Amino acid sequence: MKITAIDSAVLRIPNRKPIALDFPHHSLVIAHVRTDEGVTGLGYTLAFGGGGVESIQTYLDTRLAPLLMGQDPLLVERLWERMYRADRGIKRQGIAAYALSALDIALWDIVGKAAGLPLYKLWGAVTDRVAAYGSGGWPSYSLDDLIGEAQAYVARGCRYYKMKIHNPDPRANRERVLAVKKAVGDGVRLMVDVNQKLDVLGNFRQARLLEDLDLVWYEEPVLADDLAACAEVARGINIPVATGENNYTRFEFRDLIERGAARYLMPDLCRANGFSETLKIGRLAAAHQLAVSPHVVHELSLQVAGALSNGFLVEWIDWVPEDLFAEMPVMQGGDFLIPDRPGHGVALAPGAEKKYRVG
Repeated sequence: MKITAIDSAVLRIPNRKPIALDFPHHSLVIAHVRTDEGVTGLGYTLAFGGGGVESIQTYLDTRLAPLLMGQDPLLVERLWERMYRADRGIKRQGIAAYALSALDIALWDIVGKAAGLPLYKLWGAVTDRVAAYGSGGWPSYSLDDLIGEAQAYVARGCRYYKMKIHNPDPRANRERVLAVKKAVGDGVRLMVDVNQKLDVLGNFRQARLLEDLDLVWYEEPVLADDLAACAEVARGINIPVATGENNYTRFEFRDLIERGAARYLMPDLCRANGFSETLKIGRLAAAHQLAVSPHVVHELSLQVAGALSNGFLVEWIDWVPEDLFAEMPVMQGGDFLIPDRPGHGVALAPGAEKKYRVG
């Protein structure tokens, strides 16, 4: 089997409320990897708010795709190394990692289809269902928006809900968390997300006001670049820290682990150099008794979580329009059932690419 063509596109997808209050749209950079045996792999990367998609597509088309032409797509690790090592003057983070991720995801899709297996079984499955947490609670939400979103996730089965705590006044953040906790009841556990907005002392002040609320985790407390500061926060508060959505390689995650900077690691497979690197991160975490909860794109992340003994939760942001993908994973009792279709099990719906394509 040989790769004969790689086609990319940018899709711009409008969001509905309440998430549209903060993000009017998201964008996908998609890649179709085609072969001489008629097997095609779909890969994509999600850009929140559409940021950087033109650069991601350009890097994918001009620097990475040519490296794959004529190659055997089943030799995924070889091709991953070829792409990862291609530009030694550019770190495999940010734009480069987003682009590599899309292609790696597409390659694994081909492998699964060629083998006739879903990826989680190809990798050695541990489960066929993974619990999800509803995610949102953005700062532009009114209190009614916030509570309504949390209750909507719970009504659909979620036993966990994550919300943002972005108000400069830590007391105001506590009040919003308390309001949600009261609205959803004792059967639902909450997480909070700082989104890198505080320094170490600011996190100490904020966390002290939340420590009595039995939170699952306290997420991304400081700038993702500052691993030392994250470790200081983790040592200094009484809520487990989660981080990793803006870390890109096993080497960054190794440093997070060695510093004791988090109890929950959150690689985003559309940022962390694809399925190949995310699996390495997950297994590295297992060697240190850390749980892995992949960031967003639950429809793809389920394959990883289902293959990891230390997989914990997948993040569900309910933003995808019904006409984007042909079939989304089914939720049952708070768990997503992992698609049993060969490959990663995700396909664009008929007409979706034409409808949403902007580049």
